[in-house]
Amino acid sequence: MECIKRLIVWLRALRLSQWTKNLLIPAAWLFALGDPGQRAMASGWRPVLLMLGMFGGFCLISSAFYLLNDVRDISSDRLHPVKRFRPIAASLISIRAARVMSAFLLVLGFIPSLVMFLRHIDRWPMLAVVIAYSAMQLCYTGFLKRLPYVDVIVIASGFVLRAIAGTTVLGVRLSPWLLLCAFSLSLFLALCKRRHEKLLCEESRPALKMYHLPTIDMLIASSAMVTLSVYVAYTLVPSTIARYECGGALSLTAIPVALGLVRYLWLTYSLADVGRPDKLLLSDKIMWLVLVCYAIIAALVVLPNGIGIVGGIL
Repeated sequence: MECIKRLIVWLRALRLSQWTKNLLIPAAWLFALGDPGQRAMASGWRPVLLMLGMFGGFCLISSAFYLLNDVRDISSDRLHPVKRFRPIAASLISIRAARVMSAFLLVLGFIPSLVMFLRHIDRWPMLAVVIAYSAMQLCYTGFLKRLPYVDVIVIASGFVLRAIAGTTVLGVRLSPWLLLCAFSLSLFLALCKRRHEKLLCEESRPALKMYHLPTIDMLIASSAMVTLSVYVAYTLVPSTIARYECGGALSLTAIPVALGLVRYLWLTYSLADVGRPDKLLLSDKIMWLVLVCYAIIAALVVLPNGIGIVGGIL
């Protein structure tokens, strides 16, 4: 029984729920499946296994830096009404044990990309992305998280690197429009989180005291508009229309995207717990409905004969 309790404590410290952020990695695989020109590179079990390997590696590396982050912020976390219950802040896990586990997970996380690199030397960008992501996380944990506005840019950049990691595994391409959309959406979510944290307990993070609430609100609105604008532009550019052979039908997916942004804004300003975007996205029923609607519309448009089905519905 004691071993089970200990395991649960460690699983909490590794923040397994945060692994959902790495679901952006298989995005390149999904888009490649819908692209007639790249479908062959994403078909079969081999691409799936490669993508799972990269996803698993990123999850382990993420958990390694979550442990380091909690060690670094142990004093401030103990002042936070929620973070003080984290295993390291609550002294359920020693600092030394957390550091040892962090180093172990970091090494383990590099193994998938290193093995794939040794088997395919021409895929060196794959290993380069993992190194760049790890270096950025190390700098973030060390000092960048203490710089207001810079910290949210680093967080957003991490999501872009995740998306790029997925393309390097299979050697496929992902539209620059989607990378820009991923950046602006991640920036939007990070700013909403900072706003929530500043109102909840700004003493828990030094950078929060230097955030200006009206400026945060302006940046939140701007990043939301940029996200929607960039996504709409992506669905309408000639290269996207030619790639998916869907005419302008893919622009219909912008409707649930807009509804999702509006819903998240409503949750942010109604003082919902947007400090945990992953938890909120998984628990909010309306957000789930929006995501399902997006998936259905995208599938109808991209899959073979999908355009005819959409035309019949309209």
